[in-house]
Amino acid sequence: MPKAVGIDLGTTNSVISVMEGGRPEVIVNAEGARTTPSVVAYKGDERLVGQIARRQAALNPAATLFEVKRFIGRRWDEIREEAGRSPFTVKEGPGGSVRIEVNGQDLAPEQVSAEVLRKLVNDASAKLGEKIRDVVITVPAYFDNSQREATKQAGEIAGLNVLRVINEPTAAALAYGLERKGNETVLVFDLGGGTFDVTILELGDGVFEVKSTSGDTHLGGADFDQRIVDWLATEFQKDNNFDLRKDKQALQRLIEAAEKAKIELSNATETSISLPFITFDPETRTPMHLERTLSRAKFEEITADLLRRVRKPVEQALADAKLDAGKIDEVILVGGSTRIPAVKRIVQDLIGKTPNESVNPDEAVALGAAVQAGIIQGDSSLGDIVLVDVTPLTLGVEVKGGMIAPMITRNTTVPAKKTEIYTTAENNQPGVEINVLQGERPMAADNKSLGRFKLEGIPPMRAGQAQIEVTFDIDANGILHVTAKEKTSGKESSIRIENTTTLDKSDVERMVQEAEQNAAADKQRREKVEKRNNLDSLRVQALGQIEENEGAAADAKDKLKAAADEAEEAVRSDDDARIEAAQKKLEEELRSFMTAAQGQGQAQGDDTVNLGKDKQDDDVIDADFKPAE
Repeated sequence: MPKAVGIDLGTTNSVISVMEGGRPEVIVNAEGARTTPSVVAYKGDERLVGQIARRQAALNPAATLFEVKRFIGRRWDEIREEAGRSPFTVKEGPGGSVRIEVNGQDLAPEQVSAEVLRKLVNDASAKLGEKIRDVVITVPAYFDNSQREATKQAGEIAGLNVLRVINEPTAAALAYGLERKGNETVLVFDLGGGTFDVTILELGDGVFEVKSTSGDTHLGGADFDQRIVDWLATEFQKDNNFDLRKDKQALQRLIEAAEKAKIELSNATETSISLPFITFDPETRTPMHLERTLSRAKFEEITADLLRRVRKPVEQALADAKLDAGKIDEVILVGGSTRIPAVKRIVQDLIGKTPNESVNPDEAVALGAAVQAGIIQGDSSLGDIVLVDVTPLTLGVEVKGGMIAPMITRNTTVPAKKTEIYTTAENNQPGVEINVLQGERPMAADNKSLGRFKLEGIPPMRAGQAQIEVTFDIDANGILHVTAKEKTSGKESSIRIENTTTLDKSDVERMVQEAEQNAAADKQRREKVEKRNNLDSLRVQALGQIEENEGAAADAKDKLKAAADEAEEAVRSDDDARIEAAQKKLEEELRSFMTAAQGQGQAQGDDTVNLGKDKQDDDVIDADFKPAE
């Protein structure tokens, strides 16, 4: 059976891992790197993913998409401010959803994330020598229902079978506790590129039980980067009366420089930021340069409010788990942004102990996801491991007066199922609209609406007489399913979800087909480029042989040179048929030339003729020849 893999679909970088010999191992990508930038670029008909996309971002800012995870499953009114910070165009889509405009086409965040997933899986399939389809994908613990569903849909668009959606801190705990046999209470502090999670777990005897989780899905390393961007832009504007954030290319360079500066300040007390030719004076068209020195102290000053925001989720998780800090045995740091010295100090101050840094913060989540994939596939090397997770936010329905009636409270163990009976508020009411909510506020309007479910066809009866049974069912992925029926008459009615931000089934199917078509087109383009490159390489080799074998017959050299010239013209023409013909012709002429050159060399007693093969390949020795005794 093909192996299942674990994927950490990150805001900034993504990682894929698999169980090998009873241990989770990261699979390097085609470029040989252990992490893949979650960046997708669109250049004409071509899609670039990963490091190659990231490298060209400054020259193609409007069509290079990054940090898309912050938009997945979200409503436009939730991310409006974040959208305005991007060099590319993020706008409102159907039903208040989010769309990204690229080259006149509107893309859903799920489509973009699917490109990253496809890159990870294709590279891993090549490394493992088998086609991968089954995956476990991680999400922030504080992701709500629509964000989890959207992440699952991204996997489906990529042509994958998503076995499970697992919380990132829980996955990290799996990686940390895989070989530990004692009982521990662990706090996972996960500050990634776009989100922040705190999860408290009890580990022991192969059981990983989540006690509580809290977080902030609007806080991550990208926010720290943005503070540096704003500081640089503001300082530059003071000196030059020009806002770099209005120039897409300049903004992209600022974003890249800010991330680099943040990383350097984790090990140094100050860093120099140098961006020559950042823009041109709008009046004189003379080049303008940016030179600044950023100290760690200044960085902590401009991010002080962000640093304060990491405290509350820690305190909330401890309160929900009914624990004080002294009961925490280990603190595990996950996510690249936990390398920020000020973040480490805050964690140590809150918990009273030095964080455990035995796990790689960039890889722990993917490693744990691979463990979960192994558990699902019945990997015998893992023994008996039980994972008990919780739902991060309270789920309920809106009732009369605009209040929320909780159905399943936060930190309830999942899977979970709960049924409650509701009734009508008016006489002869023919139907009800059930507004499903997620959040912790008492008023419905202050929480997130996951959808409005209509139950129609209720028989005429007095107010309060109807019995409407509403069932909330959360699966192991933390994804909610809701059903309703009217009990008094025994009549059941279908439910329709309206105004959700996730894609409907037909959209997903269409995007799957588009993705398959794009994958086929990408393969054709790649093969075409390879043919062109192969012919050009052969042309260079042929010219090299002419130079190395000066004594070869003139007519042989002329024929080979003519074939090489034709190859050069074929490469420029980009005509597949012409390239194939030129390739065949050049191979024939090169073979003839080498045969002639070899014969001439032997006739002249010249043993230095280059036969186009490495010396170590020529391992045939005359049997009549042996060393002197």
